[in-house]
Amino acid sequence: MTEKRRTKSNLPEKTCAACGRPFAWRKKWARDWDKVKACSERCKGDLRRTGKPGGAPAG
Repeated sequence: MTEKRRTKSNLPEKTCAACGRPFAWRKKWARDWDKVKACSERCKGDLRRTGKPGGAPAG
């Protein structure tokens, strides 16, 4: 088989808008990787609460 395997070294990465740490692509984000801004549910909640740019509007 000549199928390419995904390894951690060749996955795309982004920086979390809430905590600033780098995070890698996950299979569950395959459909909406361009929309993912936070590395975890906690950071996603932090973005909503603080209303930081890049997150959902607070309120």
